[in-house]
Amino acid sequence: MRILVLGGTIFLGRHLVLSAQERGHTLTLFHRGQHNPGLFPEIEHVFGDRDGGLEALNGRTWDAVIDTCGYFPRIVRQSAAFFASRAAHYTFVSSISAYAHFREPFQKETAPLGVTEDVEATKITGENYGPLKVLCEQAVEEAFPNSTFISRPGYIVGAHDPSDRFTSLVRRVAQAGDVVVPGEPNMRVEFIDVRDLAEWTIRMIEQQATGAFNNCGPEKTCLLRPFLETCQKVAQSDARLHFMPGEVLKAEGIEPDHANLWWVGDEDADYRYVSHMDCSKARGMGLTFRSVEETIRATLEWDKTRPQEVPLKRGLTREQELVLLSKQKG
Repeated sequence: MRILVLGGTIFLGRHLVLSAQERGHTLTLFHRGQHNPGLFPEIEHVFGDRDGGLEALNGRTWDAVIDTCGYFPRIVRQSAAFFASRAAHYTFVSSISAYAHFREPFQKETAPLGVTEDVEATKITGENYGPLKVLCEQAVEEAFPNSTFISRPGYIVGAHDPSDRFTSLVRRVAQAGDVVVPGEPNMRVEFIDVRDLAEWTIRMIEQQATGAFNNCGPEKTCLLRPFLETCQKVAQSDARLHFMPGEVLKAEGIEPDHANLWWVGDEDADYRYVSHMDCSKARGMGLTFRSVEETIRATLEWDKTRPQEVPLKRGLTREQELVLLSKQKG
């Protein structure tokens, strides 16, 4: 297949490219060249801005388009309209944030979606991110009424994750010592290895699959303490885990989710079951999962290749941990 990727050099995008390469597809990457422009030198790169700059792709056609970086409805609508006569199939990477709330566990793809009046937003916020994704989905479906594939992943994790949400916790456990963990030991955690999501997505594109699909893992129910103990095992770490209520961190001016991506807190019922998604539809279409151990190992191996002196975007500093531990002992 001839596949055009909008993006393709950051995290999920680069793994989608790798998966498509492994399966023998011919790829074109369209991006601004601002991130990893030298990545994949063997692949055709077309540089431009999708906001008004798609003319660089005139005269070309593809079997499929993959949109990894659509956030604003106006821009996604441009892209979808442009490719409607140039591609047979459009994949849009959305998010489980598209749902209106998570007050109930195990929501399916038919659950209510978020809405916003800020349809022309130019900045992403915690409030409008999900509803804007919904509008982006709708824009694609209007242009590709019978050939739109929508992926709604939860937390995507693994090598090359720029957010440090998962990596910071895995690294901290590997460093050993006293590790502060916001939340309860038995809180449910969901995530999907970026490689699993990428490989499955390419297979779905090959099948010209349509519709929306929740994409969350792992294979079996995973709780926070067992997950962290698996981190200890993989890293051969003797870390001592200290689970701590969120109010203790907040008293020190620290948001609990800064150190635990799954933290929701009892005060926000709308997100109570965000780690309880129903992914049976995707599993029925062949979505499979690597082991938790393999995901942790791959993340740690990649993280070791990065400059360790550069502060992570997420996670507690050692100084913050010491303050919190002293509060716990007091």
